[in-house]
Amino acid sequence: MRVGVPKEIKNHEYRVGLTPGAVREYVSRGHSVTVEHAAGTGIGADDQAYVKAGASIADGPEEIFANAEMIVKVKEPQPSEWVQLHDRQILFTYLHLAPDPDQARGLMASGCTAVAYETVTDQHGGLPLLSPMSEVAGRLSVEAACTALRAVSGGRGLLLGGVPGVAPARIVVIGGGVVGTHAARMAVGLGAEVTIIDRSIPRLRQLDELFGGRARTRVSTMEAIEQEIAGADVVIGAVLVPGAAAPRLITREMLGLMKPRAVLVDVAIDQGGCFETSHATTHADPTYDVDGIIHYCVANMPGAVPMTSSYALNNATLPYGLALADYGEAAFDRDPGLLAGLNVRDGKIVNETVARSLGF
Repeated sequence: MRVGVPKEIKNHEYRVGLTPGAVREYVSRGHSVTVEHAAGTGIGADDQAYVKAGASIADGPEEIFANAEMIVKVKEPQPSEWVQLHDRQILFTYLHLAPDPDQARGLMASGCTAVAYETVTDQHGGLPLLSPMSEVAGRLSVEAACTALRAVSGGRGLLLGGVPGVAPARIVVIGGGVVGTHAARMAVGLGAEVTIIDRSIPRLRQLDELFGGRARTRVSTMEAIEQEIAGADVVIGAVLVPGAAAPRLITREMLGLMKPRAVLVDVAIDQGGCFETSHATTHADPTYDVDGIIHYCVANMPGAVPMTSSYALNNATLPYGLALADYGEAAFDRDPGLLAGLNVRDGKIVNETVARSLGF
């Protein structure tokens, strides 16, 4: 199969769809790989590294989109990219279609077969291609909170872990999945006072054992959320409904319960955000203020650490990408988990959860 890797063009996105090592694996299976010039700059991989791995280099994206049978990316195609996709071409990337009807319509009009990393499942129902970036985003969310809490950033002027004789910051993590667990781990490690809120009592038991009492746990109810955010210096939104828009758990009215200049970090922003007042921001301009509350809502957080993120992502995506290259669309019949990643086919949204979220 002819595989193409365009350079990412989303704001401050430095990751790359295939690392040189991953290219080598594709080539060893008999596939041809074309990489856009400078696509690997963000991970320190120049064109020569890709040539050494067996790839050819394209001067621009037009050649990639025109000739490749499968496009491997990181972030969702931007408008200038989705118009270049064509009939039966396989697109393998993060899509996050639920809050993005324009992209969904663009993919449907293209006739491509779009497979979303974030809805591929494993044999246990987990999300193996979302997990590595969730791990990165969870950890970065605490770093982002540290910066946003500083007075020079408009925050409360707190050091997350405090110092002897001065209380640490209080962090509330809403969602006890991969993002929430890694956020809590970082926050606890820095000495913050941490509370994790989740709907699942079995999951809260697991988290209680994992943290050995160093983090509080609460069952998610409206009352619990209101009580916890009232005392919080930082709230990290880490909720996920696979393929669907994130539920809005904190309303604008509830911001009035919070401390002035407290920080909201919405890691669920790729799926529309879990705070009513959230809207996507960029690494270039990451925060904004609503009613005295600082919001951090960067939609591609792992893009800030592209070396870590790209290699972690490729470790997870490589087996699935190779299956698509080896078998084409027949790969969906061989792996139900890969079939779960199929979002768009023959001009239709074929993932039920995504279609329901979009109202299509």
